[in-house]
Amino acid sequence: MKKASVKEVVGRLTADPEISRNIVHHEMVKGKAASYAPFPERLHSSIVKALDKRGIQQLYSHQREAFDLATAHNSITAVTPTASGKSLCYHLPVLQSILEDDSSRALYLFPTKALAQDQLADLHSLIEASEETILSYTYDGDTAPGLRTKVRKSGHIVLTNPDMLHSGILPHHTKWVSLFENLKYIIIDELHTYKGVFGSHVAHVLRRLKRICNYYGSNPVFICTSATIANPKELAEALTNSPMQLITNNGAPSGVKHFIFYNPPVVHKTFGIRRSAILEVRDIASFLYREGIQTIIFAKSRVRVEMLVTYMKELTKKKLFDTTIMGYRGGYLPSERRVIEKRLRDGDIKTVVSTNALELGIDIGQLQACIMTGYPGNIASAFQQAGRAGRRQDDALIIYVAQSMALDQYIIQNPDYLLGQTPEEARIHPDNMLILMDHLKCASFELPFTMTEMYGEFEVQELLAYLESEGILVKTSDKWHWMTDRFPASEISLRSASQENVVIIDKSIPKGTVVIGEMDRYSAMTLLHEEAIYIHQGKQYQVELLDWEEKKAYVREVDVDYYTDANLAVELKVMSEDEIYTLGEAEVAYGDIAVLAIPTIFKKIRFDSHDNIGSGPISLPAEELHTTSTWYSFNTPGGWKESDLTDALTGAAYAIQSFIPLFVRCDRSDIHVVPQVKAVHTEKPTIFIYDSYPGGIGLSEKIFTRWSELLKMAAQHVKGCRCENGCPVCIGAQEEGIRVKQDVLSLLRALNGGQNDVV
Repeated sequence: MKKASVKEVVGRLTADPEISRNIVHHEMVKGKAASYAPFPERLHSSIVKALDKRGIQQLYSHQREAFDLATAHNSITAVTPTASGKSLCYHLPVLQSILEDDSSRALYLFPTKALAQDQLADLHSLIEASEETILSYTYDGDTAPGLRTKVRKSGHIVLTNPDMLHSGILPHHTKWVSLFENLKYIIIDELHTYKGVFGSHVAHVLRRLKRICNYYGSNPVFICTSATIANPKELAEALTNSPMQLITNNGAPSGVKHFIFYNPPVVHKTFGIRRSAILEVRDIASFLYREGIQTIIFAKSRVRVEMLVTYMKELTKKKLFDTTIMGYRGGYLPSERRVIEKRLRDGDIKTVVSTNALELGIDIGQLQACIMTGYPGNIASAFQQAGRAGRRQDDALIIYVAQSMALDQYIIQNPDYLLGQTPEEARIHPDNMLILMDHLKCASFELPFTMTEMYGEFEVQELLAYLESEGILVKTSDKWHWMTDRFPASEISLRSASQENVVIIDKSIPKGTVVIGEMDRYSAMTLLHEEAIYIHQGKQYQVELLDWEEKKAYVREVDVDYYTDANLAVELKVMSEDEIYTLGEAEVAYGDIAVLAIPTIFKKIRFDSHDNIGSGPISLPAEELHTTSTWYSFNTPGGWKESDLTDALTGAAYAIQSFIPLFVRCDRSDIHVVPQVKAVHTEKPTIFIYDSYPGGIGLSEKIFTRWSELLKMAAQHVKGCRCENGCPVCIGAQEEGIRVKQDVLSLLRALNGGQNDVV
């Protein structure tokens, strides 16, 4: 049977009355022709030969610009879309320097091990085609001990990740002398992923790297590549503490892109509740599967990925061992992910359901369609996901399926927000004192500090004196020396999640047990508690035992018609008030808080209908987080009962939470809103907004001075919603007949100083 083209499928979708009535907007973005530049005259003949074997007789304009700037010793940041040949922006200058001088070295940094492995394969094929001897290796936790010495001594190009650089290379720099003495280039791929707490940590790893390079007498050039973000030059300079030249003129061609904005039908008019986005995505993806369109579906959680895989596999249940539909997410074993990536490239997998793990530049070939299950959280991620379809000059279909939540509904009604806006800024905070002190310890362990030395852009002599008073450093006549027997890098995780993952062990196998996956500790609290249903590639497993001390979850395969979802209770305690001002009769503050997260109960939810069919308790210890927060405290409005105020505060907090990502351009998961009818420290009704990461990353600080604008925007949105009593689009789901919406509006008016023009 002849497979349909993307253009034909778009025609069928828009002509089908069942589907077309839910299509809110269809936009066709024109493709563009390539912009080329000739090879540089000085480009080594072996590189020209290798490119020729790949069918490349000229470069895209951005690749040529990158080569010219980098070989003239300028650090650069190249920002072009997915599949625009960014890797040649760094491969060409690096290979050129090694072919000109065999002692030259380069260090490639990728945010994940999977990306490093993927790029190694691409690099090897290029080197092989050049017929030159250039040694390139990955160096990570999977590198065999016997190979490590060879990598350190003779690797021309070392591919690694920030975590390995932080704990496995920099603390042992004396074993890497040939690398650091001759380091010409440092490559930072997927620059846009280095934001928030992870980016702030990596900024310090790079400052430590530069300090060691300086010690060995090298001054490497940075080459950064990124997907589209609003502030690439600023981010690259903050990350590397080096001046950057920016390349944004993309010379790569692109095909026509069809953007379809799809809003599931309303199934409950009073509440404004729409049919589940998961079920709508299942139906659309099933149609594309039958039409032979290779599709990637993005879902926002592991549970949703596995639910969609389970639903989609109904299409192939009569075919034994059919693997044309697969899931892909964090927690799968690396070997399983490599197999899925290869089979996607080969075209064997027709539909893949993924978390944002496949947003990054892992080569999975040319997919034809992308379905987003809800708004990914920010515009940059949406562009990355859309870029997975129609790579190079092929047509592409991108379908955005909205959920019944405020942010999704705002975007479905305002398509230009997604299509016409620039992506968010990516921000880091290297001056976060917790992160700075962690890496100052690591830097002190690596090399002693002199009495006049700065650490990057930071004056640190007072901080070094503090570390001396703590017995960590010792001061001699001219230097600060490390003096404890601790190894500081091993105690610091660069990512917000704990380094201690919970291993998932399948007990179903008759002869022994097998590890089928892993999960970070924080997620395990709600997904791997006892009696939880854990889903892996469409198979269901029930957790029989969670050994919290040993970080092991024992599961057994089951066949049930439900999945589980768990609740976290949150307790807040104000640690310090750093700033404060009055807003009308309210008090606005900013400072440090401690957040205690406690898993409480789990629900059993039936597949297809999504009915709640039971619940049970969770018995696990609380997790504590210290972070920054802003809070808004006010007096209870006259005549309000506590129960009414509780419901109104909950609804107002929901509306505020929905609009913060538009307000400070962050991901929804980066920040939390928690209302309290009677806050512990003031005994007043209070709305807390806090950063999701230890020590904070500056988001709540931005909101501290803009509460009035935020409350006004939330109030206008609630009033403008077409529901009667409140719904998931404005203030969250409400019980039938209870008119909380008017109370929320009254409360928001009161919080805005009684301004009627607000609502």
